[in-house]
Amino acid sequence: MRHRKAGRKLNRSPSHRRAMLRNMVTELLDHEHMITTVAKAKELRPYAEKMITLGKRETLHARRMALAVIRRKAVVAKLFDTLAARYSKRPGGYTRIIRLGNRKGDAAPLALIELVDRETATAAEKKK
Repeated sequence: MRHRKAGRKLNRSPSHRRAMLRNMVTELLDHEHMITTVAKAKELRPYAEKMITLGKRETLHARRMALAVIRRKAVVAKLFDTLAARYSKRPGGYTRIIRLGNRKGDAAPLALIELVDRETATAAEKKK
């Protein structure tokens, strides 16, 4: 029985799952959206929320904790410079999951996970 066992295994070993989620949170914060399966998106959400909360703290300790999870220094710099400022007034709920239907090859349910209040390409063009 799985009583009181939180989280999904995603058919991976613990080290592979941890590495995959670290890569996914790095890419999500870099591109601000990604398409993946629903289960992976639901597992990714707490990691991304925690990283943005760390970015809002703006301390050296928080930056080092973020560097322990996020793979690239440029993404950590973006997190602490632009994303933290964008979400400074928001108390939580920085991500949104939108279901997209099933994948053609294996019928896996797909989802778009994105950061809330992100600038889309069309909005950036309209500003210019």
